[in-house]
Amino acid sequence: MYTISIKNHLTTTSEKSIILIRFLVGAVFLSEGIQKFLYPALRGAGRFERIGIPFPEFTGVLVGGFEIICGLLVLAGLLTRFSVIPLIVIMLTAIFTTKIPILLGHGFWGFSLRELEHYGFLSMMHESRNDLAMLVGSIFLLIKGGGYWSFDYRLQPKNKS
Repeated sequence: MYTISIKNHLTTTSEKSIILIRFLVGAVFLSEGIQKFLYPALRGAGRFERIGIPFPEFTGVLVGGFEIICGLLVLAGLLTRFSVIPLIVIMLTAIFTTKIPILLGHGFWGFSLRELEHYGFLSMMHESRNDLAMLVGSIFLLIKGGGYWSFDYRLQPKNKS
């Protein structure tokens, strides 16, 4: 029988360079989350309303809160694998709600298209570069964990060989 244990999910490699990806992903999400509270009309509820996301006031606070909390956890390397899961969902949602309309050149499933000079694949790729970088960085951390300089590494069970 398989039992779920937090200790199993804390395991991480001893790679020291993972801190670079953790710093990038954590700092960007922390900054974006803070901006959703500082500039709600531009980055939070107002933007979500313009995109067509339901319940923008609630969703803006929810997403901003997850970005701040999970961004801090990623920076610390604490519960890294757990903390990137909401960030992956956020990035997939951002791509689906804002970049797919750019690819198609029109609104999609009630999500609006913003005014751009060009639409199509190249425009979508240009506009999604940050989203894709955060998505891939988060998936990397989901696979590898927090690395050597993380709380996860310090808390993981050590082999007694």
